[in-house]
Amino acid sequence: MSKENIIENDLVQKLVELKYTYRKDIKDRVSLEKNFRSKFEALNKVNLSNSEFARLRDEIIKPDVFAASKILRQKNYYIIL
Repeated sequence: MSKENIIENDLVQKLVELKYTYRKDIKDRVSLEKNFRSKFEALNKVNLSNSEFARLRDEIIKPDVFAASKILRQKNYYIIL
């Protein structure tokens, strides 16, 4: 096992200890985006087209996760995309 794998496994274990749920089904960016899209659509009771989702994704991907969460908390954010 490489040093990077050890660090990653230690981080995952620490997050699980902090009561985060480990999602074995999310292994790459494609599965992460699919999960985000399904949760976003369900919570906002919308069905986004592929182009609408691409615009949403491109708008919220920021180096600062707090900035991204602020954008998502704006009321009716998805409507003004």
